[in-house]
Amino acid sequence: MAFLKILYRDRSRPSLQAIILGCVVALAIFGCGEKKTPVPDETAGHTSYEQLLSFFEDWRAFQKPKVSDGVPDYSASAMQTQYQEFAAYKSRLAAIDTSGWTISQRVDYHLVLAEMNGLDFEHRVHRQWARNPAFYAQIFSSQSDTPAHEGPEIHGAIELWQYDYPLNDEDAAELTAKIQAVPSVLNQAKLNLVENCRDLWQGSIRRMNQQVDELSEYAKQVSENVDLVAAVEAAGSATLDFVTWLEAEAPTKTGPSGVGVDNYNWYLKHVQLLPYTWQDEVTLMRRELARAMTSLKLEEHRNRNLPPAEPIASSEEHSQKFNAAVSEYLAFLDEQEIVPMRDYMDQALRERIGQFIPPDGYRHFFAQVDLRDPVVMRTHHYHWLELARMANEPHASPIRQVPQLYNIFSGRSEGLATGVEEMLMHAGLFDNRPRARELIWILLAQRAARALGSLHMHSNDWTIEQAVEFACKWTPRGWLQPEGRLVWFEQDLYLKQPFYGSSYVTGKAEIEKLLAERALQQGDAFTLKGFMDEVNKAGVIPVSLVRWELTGLDDEIMSMLK
Repeated sequence: MAFLKILYRDRSRPSLQAIILGCVVALAIFGCGEKKTPVPDETAGHTSYEQLLSFFEDWRAFQKPKVSDGVPDYSASAMQTQYQEFAAYKSRLAAIDTSGWTISQRVDYHLVLAEMNGLDFEHRVHRQWARNPAFYAQIFSSQSDTPAHEGPEIHGAIELWQYDYPLNDEDAAELTAKIQAVPSVLNQAKLNLVENCRDLWQGSIRRMNQQVDELSEYAKQVSENVDLVAAVEAAGSATLDFVTWLEAEAPTKTGPSGVGVDNYNWYLKHVQLLPYTWQDEVTLMRRELARAMTSLKLEEHRNRNLPPAEPIASSEEHSQKFNAAVSEYLAFLDEQEIVPMRDYMDQALRERIGQFIPPDGYRHFFAQVDLRDPVVMRTHHYHWLELARMANEPHASPIRQVPQLYNIFSGRSEGLATGVEEMLMHAGLFDNRPRARELIWILLAQRAARALGSLHMHSNDWTIEQAVEFACKWTPRGWLQPEGRLVWFEQDLYLKQPFYGSSYVTGKAEIEKLLAERALQQGDAFTLKGFMDEVNKAGVIPVSLVRWELTGLDDEIMSMLK
């Protein structure tokens, strides 16, 4: 199924119609994971599942902004028109009768509904195009470890990492045309950004300065192509001018940036499909922060007579230990029967080993962990195994083959990757290296602390400076530095994207709850390998929908529809 390159390269992405046509036969033959209930016949008065697939194609086309000369139109009039036309799509989806459908097919329906609720939230509350200048950042130099970029993303984002270098003539011409549109996009942004959001504005200055730096480096990388370099330099100048404009306007931006508790609760329920409220998440984060800190101190006490874990000291040691960590991690998954193994897993992890950071370089929080025991962060790199799985073993449903919009995947994606860290520790991965257990608790403490910052920013109780201060204060060993780039990047991301900051810990809790329920259902037949396999096969979708599909229990979903 080579067409799943769509996950990695937008320019080679076929239309959803092509995907659907390629999968309908498979759906008809194999179903969506359940073979007992046939697709209902339209003559019986029901809507067919294929009509949902057709609607999904129309919906995905509709939610994109109109584009003229490579410039997406996010003007107030264009957005008003889109929202007016949106009502017809809501009516179309509501008219689809899922009676008699399989659970898997109904799960797909609710995925589409969640996406549509996401667009509704964007228009009523989020309005990135009017509130958040960083929304207009277009240059992305690296791939995210999640199905799509974390946070809001402008239509037509330029994914430099998707191309092979040195560029061939076709790719160079394509990139030149895309980058030539950057100045026009930023000119439109100055007209669209009319709302008063102080912290989003400040964070956007950092993000757009990053784009200036990325374009400067990229011009050096493609220096042999005169036309492309000219386009890159023009885009860099336009971005720098945009930064100057942002800085000039910044003193006038004094308003709140969070979405507010009521809107946050609506978003959790209707877009992320989570049976939580803002207050529920605050309570969970406080509990997990306390548990992580207490567990860390107990581990440190137990290990008090052991030598400290020293960071890797050279490039040679880095290469040796990180490659050994990949081998150890995969061997543990295999020998301890944690997940079904695949040939693509080894390459997926080794491609993400990275480079040694010298002592005088910027050793951010995760580098501090990674350099002390590379196996620890390989557990979180379950992300890369998932992306490889999506490419090599795509779901039968076209709706689940592509990343959900509005980061609806975040609770499941970040939750499982974070959950795997502690799960594998308890399963014995670090039994022979007690200091590594300390690192697991440090990771959890940092995730919970930064999540509390994000939650209080969205309730508009804290500024981003207060969120940064809190996260740094509660991250053990001083490894999250207030003067470092990471903590500001994280809190800015979590302010731009509600729930993302707490998705790691809330999603982890949801995965653990699902494991407990599945174990209770299956009794002695339960195995960890079987559980991980069925979670993987369900796709990177909200855990509440995975729960419905695996257990047959729809109480959570039905309660959220009330």
